[in-house]
Amino acid sequence: MPTARRLGSTLPIVSTWGDFAAARPDLAEAGRDLLYQFGVGLAFLATVRPDGGPRVHPICPLLTDVGIYAFIVPSPKQGDLRLDGRYSLHSFPRPDDENAFCLTGRATVIDDGQLRSSLSDQFVSERTLFSVPPPAAGDALFEFSIERCLLTRTTGHGDPNPKHVVWSGRLNA
Repeated sequence: MPTARRLGSTLPIVSTWGDFAAARPDLAEAGRDLLYQFGVGLAFLATVRPDGGPRVHPICPLLTDVGIYAFIVPSPKQGDLRLDGRYSLHSFPRPDDENAFCLTGRATVIDDGQLRSSLSDQFVSERTLFSVPPPAAGDALFEFSIERCLLTRTTGHGDPNPKHVVWSGRLNA
């Protein structure tokens, strides 16, 4: 189940992808469709630099029934996540509309050999058309917990009335 931790005057519910999908299957299905719109997981990852500024990178998220993960190569973004796990993950733009899916929360390094092996196999199998190697030993495996979700639906580019659905697991303190 989701866990609570203090943040200001509210207690955000920190969910796994599985918890989120159980609570809001409509948002999880739409999110999966947008993150995997090109056949593999593709998203922009925003992290927090050591000086507090933002940094944005494209990544390949991996969705399972229970979690959302990514292998992050040794890089400034891996350093950002290790230092300050706050993140925002945003789907790639679509060619015919401005539909979008965004998650925010915290990323945590996962040191589980069996899970790493399973996700490595998933990473390769999702990319059979590209013949990619499995993630390297130095590629850190992160799980992304979810504190907030935003789904935007539009009728096309320039839609004057986009529909936004926000999910935020918050309890009053």
